[in-house]
Parts: sequence; structure tokens; C-alpha cells
Amino acid sequence: MIITILAFLGVLVVLILAHELGHFATAKASGVRVDEFGLGFPPRLLSVRRGETLYSLNAIPLGGFVKMAGEEDPKVPRSLASKSIGIRLLVLSAGSLMNVLLPFLLLSIAFMVPHNIAVGSVVVEEVVMNSPAARAGIESGDMLLKINGKPVHNTGDLSRYIQLNLGKEITLLVEHSDSTTEDIQVIPRWKPPEGQGAIGIMVSMPNPTIIRQHYPFWKAIPLGVSECIETLVLFKNAILSLFIGAIPFQVAGPVGIAQITGEVARAGISPLLEFAAFLSINLAIINIFPLPALDGGRIAFILLEWVRRGKRVSAKTEGLVHFIGFALLMAVIMVITYQDIIRIISGESLIP
Repeated sequence: MIITILAFLGVLVVLILAHELGHFATAKASGVRVDEFGLGFPPRLLSVRRGETLYSLNAIPLGGFVKMAGEEDPKVPRSLASKSIGIRLLVLSAGSLMNVLLPFLLLSIAFMVPHNIAVGSVVVEEVVMNSPAARAGIESGDMLLKINGKPVHNTGDLSRYIQLNLGKEITLLVEHSDSTTEDIQVIPRWKPPEGQGAIGIMVSMPNPTIIRQHYPFWKAIPLGVSECIETLVLFKNAILSLFIGAIPFQVAGPVGIAQITGEVARAGISPLLEFAAFLSINLAIINIFPLPALDGGRIAFILLEWVRRGKRVSAKTEGLVHFIGFALLMAVIMVITYQDIIRIISGESLIP
């Protein structure tokens, strides 16, 4: 429980600070007055004033905020609303941009931190009839050596490379049971029959070896950049898979995310950093959705103003929409949190 709480709070603070610092820095650089920089939501626990800005630590650890002068009212001196459309879009999107950039750093650090990985031969145990693998000539007992020229060190590599290339032809370097090798082309399916997998094989990794691995920073940085780009592709593919019904829709609130964070933290610092990078990308995308009270909702009002050739929605109306949106968001979080608690009590986990 202590590991779960500490890991969750640590990850949450990093993600929130990165997001809010994006808003804060661009607002300050644009001449917008920042009245408060808050970590967590009120009631306020601690606060200190530096210059014109109050820095606060608040009781509800579900996010953070940068309170800028006149977010909807251009009449307020040095207000956000008085700035040009371009500057307002920059300030409001800077939080999500920071959450997209943060994973590059987190994943690079993850490669620098010593961590254990399992490596070994990936062997085909079973091939489903009429699957892409069966039609391509893959047989039980074959060893999978490479995908698109990249070595397959373990079953995780295999799964990742396949998920990165759903719907695209991939080349598998296969070693058959007679020790001959062959390049085989298959196209992973977006929506395979249940239990078959994208190409229709069941694999195992007999006699795995655990090795301790880490990289110097000049190698870790390009590896982190590459993995971050791949993570973005995996995220895109997961969203498309949700839309076509290939994977079930699952949602977790703060309690559920805390549970997952604790489980990942027990595997080590490197997996925790990778999970934090994944959460950061989630936060970036969710915040940019055009929903009231989120950054995307405020951006939507600015774009509406642009479409209407500078005609604004009244500050009172926009403020009311965001207030109602925030209240609904809190209600949804409470419902999801209740479901998370019930799931945890029943002993279930969101990690397969």
C-alpha cells in the first residue's frame, strides 16, 4: 500500500507539474498575469506568494491549475482573453504539448536506469488454421528471429512489433525446425477472432535468461525518442481498435490508476517511468478533447470566435459552461472511482 501511494503521488506530481508549467511559462512569456499556480484542487492546504502569483498545495490530488487573469473576460488588465487568438491557443495547448514532450525524457531515463529483462528464443507453439500465419507457411516449432529486420529478443518484442504494424505487411525472419531460415510476409489483422491474435500464432519462450541492462545517455536518448514515437503509434492503434470493437473499452479513475501504478512500481523504476510516459500521453490527449472545463473546451470557444470572425461568446456564458462541465467531470470521476473500488475489493486488476 505504501509503495502504491508513493508511486502514484510521485507520477501524478511529475505529470501535473509538466502540464501546468506549460501553461504557466507560456502565459508569463505572453504577458498574461498568473494569479495562482496550484497543485491539486481546493481546499487549499499550503500557499506562498512570490510576486503577483500565489503558489498553492491543495487537498484533492486529482490535477492542478494555473489561474490566469480574465480567462474569459478581455476587460480584465493583462488578461488571457485580451490576447490574440494565436497567443491564447498557444497558452491553452502548451500543457498538452508538455505532456507529449515529457515521455521523451522519461523513456530516455528509463533506458539509463539499470533494469532486468528476459531474453530468449521465441518459439511458435501453435498455428491457427486459415490465419495469416498459417497461409504464409509458419509452422509449429518455428523460431521467430526478426520482424522487419529488428531482432525479437522476447515475446514482448514480438507483440509490440505486431501491434505497431496492424494492417501492414511485415516480414518475419523464421528459422524452421530443420535449421533453415526464411523471410515470410504476413499482414497482422486489426480485428482477429477472439483468442487468435493478430497473425494467428501461440508462442512461448523456453529457457529465458534474465539480464541486467542499461545504456549511456548518448544511446539512451535516441532509444527513448524512438520508443516514444512507437508509443504514440501504439496509442493511435489502440484508439482505432476501440472504435472497431477489436478490444474492450476499459476506463480507470484515480483509484484504478493508483492500483496499476503500484503494480508497475513493484517491477522496478524503469517500468514505472515507461508507465508514466504512457499516462502523460493519455493526459495530453484527454485534455485536448473539446470538453467544457478542459483545455480543449476552452480552445473550442477560441476556434468558435475565429469562425465567427472575432465575435465572442459572452464571458458569463463561457464561464457557466466550464463550471457545469467541471461539475459533470467530477461526477463522472466519482462514478468511475466507485467502480474501481468495487473491482479492487473483488480482487480484479486492469493489467492483463
